[in-house]
Amino acid sequence: MDKYIKAPLSEEEIKDLKAGDYVYITGTIYTARDAAHKRMEEALDRGEELPFDVRGNIIYYMGPSPARGDRPIGSAGPTTASRMDRYAPRLLDMGLKGMIGKGKRTKEVLDAVVRNQAVYFAAVGGAGALLSKRILRSDVIAYEDLGTEAVRRLEVENFPVIVVADRCGNNLYETAIEEYRTEET
Repeated sequence: MDKYIKAPLSEEEIKDLKAGDYVYITGTIYTARDAAHKRMEEALDRGEELPFDVRGNIIYYMGPSPARGDRPIGSAGPTTASRMDRYAPRLLDMGLKGMIGKGKRTKEVLDAVVRNQAVYFAAVGGAGALLSKRILRSDVIAYEDLGTEAVRRLEVENFPVIVVADRCGNNLYETAIEEYRTEET
């Protein structure tokens, strides 16, 4: 089912999202990959604040290519989410409500999604050039020295994702396999 939501996420919007839903996000999301997550964890360990308030927000696991022409950003495809799995539960426990990436997540992350009534979305890998057309603005807000791995604030409009793991523990990667097996028998 197609759903249109605003970011940051509200409890009501999350409540209505189910694994397998096609979702179009409009609003503000943030980017962070491995190196930025490591720095954020180190900052938290020192008792410092993060470069943005994670509460209610979405982190997109993405490192863009350089912008071309009058575009705010270059190709903006997802990176493998499992590389952030060691950091995700802590951020979810702090109020992060959504993550966008590609690929499976660990049980610890999926448990934290349910515990915190959050959601894990997948963006289509290999479609970075098309996804970038949904990004209206891109501003580096932290760790500029990390280049493409710097934390960015993105303004997006109808950014297309699929719900992989919902707040109830449903996981599209598991249900799709079962559905396929049923069709084959």
